[in-house]
Amino acid sequence: MKNLRRKTLAAASAVTLGVGLALTGGLAPAAAVGPDTTFLVLAPQGATTDAAAARVAAANGTVVASYHQIGVLVARSANPDFASAVKGAGVESVAATTGLGSALDEGETVEVSAADAAAASGDPTTEPLYGQQWDMPMIGVPQAHAITTGSPDVVVGVLDSGISSSHPDLASQIARDKSTSCVGGVTDTTEAAWNPTTSDHGTHVAGTIAAAINGVGVTGVAPGVKVAAVKVVNDDGYIFPEAAVCGFVWAAEHGMQLTNNSYYIDPWELNCRNDARQRPVWQAVQRAIRYSQSKGVLNVASAGNSNYDLAHKITDEGSPNNGTPETRENLTNACLDLPAEAPGVVTVSAVGPTGDKSYYSSYGQGVVDVTAPGGDTRFRTQGTRSTSTDAILSTTFNTATRTNGWGYKQGTSMSGPHATGVAALALSAHPGMTPGQLASFLERTAVARSCPAGVYNPVPLIPTGPHAYDAACSGGARNGFYGAGVVNAYNAVK
Repeated sequence: MKNLRRKTLAAASAVTLGVGLALTGGLAPAAAVGPDTTFLVLAPQGATTDAAAARVAAANGTVVASYHQIGVLVARSANPDFASAVKGAGVESVAATTGLGSALDEGETVEVSAADAAAASGDPTTEPLYGQQWDMPMIGVPQAHAITTGSPDVVVGVLDSGISSSHPDLASQIARDKSTSCVGGVTDTTEAAWNPTTSDHGTHVAGTIAAAINGVGVTGVAPGVKVAAVKVVNDDGYIFPEAAVCGFVWAAEHGMQLTNNSYYIDPWELNCRNDARQRPVWQAVQRAIRYSQSKGVLNVASAGNSNYDLAHKITDEGSPNNGTPETRENLTNACLDLPAEAPGVVTVSAVGPTGDKSYYSSYGQGVVDVTAPGGDTRFRTQGTRSTSTDAILSTTFNTATRTNGWGYKQGTSMSGPHATGVAALALSAHPGMTPGQLASFLERTAVARSCPAGVYNPVPLIPTGPHAYDAACSGGARNGFYGAGVVNAYNAVK
């Protein structure tokens, strides 16, 4: 029986996002007072939130954010009976988000120092650290840049831990007027709010998408486009469902054509819509994703780093990862990895320098749409030790010293932004595509890769055990490891 196991990656990345809150809201006077708690309150699909808001007030709660476009309220209350009291006409479902937080697995960032700046020429190969970016030629970036580096009219929302606005490779790339913090489910557009505080994960992701060709550091896949910081990770390293809802709606309302989502929502890697504890979260996130798609946004998400077959869910015994794990058996396709398995979302697995599946990458026939470089630091030694230069080099921000730099991370968190960058180039070269058309185009221009024969495991000598990363690939030209294939920037723009 296949179990879902968490994997901690050697050279950074695996992102698991759960939920964390830092809001203050007026507390209604209540006879009984409990801890100040945050809730998602959902109105019936298509209904206004007016009745739900009235019920929140009557239950001694405060609405701190209203996403009326999708019928979702973020409320706070110290009433210990709030969840039952708020139910009734105008409220479809309600869920407290307390305890749903999971930490962003930051892993290790291996920092490098930049060489002397080269003269900016519009050629990515002249960037000082380009020689260490094995991922860019793998997906045809130099050839693509001879045609286009992307249009500044294309804006990519990076739903993550913030972007360093002072980074020399990113300062000119950020759409400041479209950036915000969504921590707690409430927007804050001040620059300090959407800059990183305790994590450089979002800065690394943003660099892979759009680091400038400026004679400094590295190049991004689409250095001509803009990125917007949509911060969804709080200072304690958590993301709540309400932050993700806020992020998708913000992107929809601010003219973004793409979002990159290198995380999963909830401490359960699989969010089950038939589980009463999780259904309101599933509903709220689904509504937000659908709304963003209706506004022309294509959402790209990472498949995950558990070496898990998402097409054959059986048992999850490692969740939630923020408390005592529960064993959930006989799982079905009602349980999804969100946002990766939400309808219309492009799901990306990871490959290493050889083009083979990264040992940690999750997979699944009919789930993975495309694959992209995410790094694999263990394949050279069959798992015994790491080789950092086989990870992905991008922009970093040292949160201890508050300094910008460059460094290596690995994970499907890194493969996702490669696919997002290629999609941004495609939309720049061929404007006007709908999210569905763009997703299909990304797949059609990918380079197909066949399944390896037999049981696949590039790291049999890893200390966790010889079979810890066994995986079986199914399918033909489109398969569970690679989907339609490795994204290709040149094919997407020519």
